[in-house]
Amino acid sequence: MRTFFKTLTAALLLSFGVAGNAATADSFPEKPVSIIVSVSPGGSLDALARLVATHMAPILGQSVVVENVTGAGGLIGFQRLLKSRPDGYTLMMSNNSMVLIPLLHPQAGIDVVKNTSPIGTVASVPMVLGVSNQSGIQSLVEMRKRMNEEGFVPNLGSGGPGTTAHLAEAMFLQQSGGTGQLIAYRGSGPALTDLMGGTIDGVIDQTVSMMHLHNDNRIKAIAVTGERRLPQMPDVPTFAEAGMDDFKLQIWYGLVAPEGTPKEVINALSDALNKVLDSEEYKTRIDQLAAEVTPQEQRGPENFGNILARDQKELAELAQSIGLPAR
Repeated sequence: MRTFFKTLTAALLLSFGVAGNAATADSFPEKPVSIIVSVSPGGSLDALARLVATHMAPILGQSVVVENVTGAGGLIGFQRLLKSRPDGYTLMMSNNSMVLIPLLHPQAGIDVVKNTSPIGTVASVPMVLGVSNQSGIQSLVEMRKRMNEEGFVPNLGSGGPGTTAHLAEAMFLQQSGGTGQLIAYRGSGPALTDLMGGTIDGVIDQTVSMMHLHNDNRIKAIAVTGERRLPQMPDVPTFAEAGMDDFKLQIWYGLVAPEGTPKEVINALSDALNKVLDSEEYKTRIDQLAAEVTPQEQRGPENFGNILARDQKELAELAQSIGLPAR
């Protein structure tokens, strides 16, 4: 009889547990949701996170707040995510640079693919090569000619090791056939300030930060990634037009949750994100940033998971080829 009651009690506890989990998933969210970003306020990553949070809040029926958790090239923010309860209330917005965290910090024992539950991407952003007005460079063809035939060694600035700009510039030097000096700043802001001042020759960064500088004639943009010119910068040719067909780096932005987050919760967040991406107001704002909303066929947790797995392999290989882990 005692065994019977133990079995019955265990069954009841199990059924209550399952019911409780289901109820939690069905009623999600019941409190505010936080989105971690691993950079300071003001950059493109922070701006996109706040844009998504603003549009997602009324869909979820709860506040969605952005938390800036900076330090160690994104490691501190990522560790904060992994220490959070896998219940969907703590998320992280990141971009391609997230997959380099394990390479830059091998001692942390992190695997981005295994340690996260992907929700979906929110946008992709082209990269722009801009040069200082003082450099006298008028086109990418001219710049490459000077590098390959005249011994010109450009100084290229970025926001620091492991950033998308640093990776793009390393890729550019590999594919251009010339040499250059990569200069790491503490953030993209100081790099762009020195670009405008003529202290450095060039920067490859996202349209979000480069477009208005070009349009205001504070720098000269000479190439953009993508299959076609941007309507927001119609005078800037693509890298392919200048003979660099293989330079195709685009920056994705996406939301992840900690590993182990219930599938039902991930699906609820993914559905809410899809509604954000389909809103005309969001599309208009993304278009103003010369970015692209993720197409329907490329959305969702599975597609984003495939992107993470692909980039963790490909970008790590590129980073290792340029000695990126070395400090």
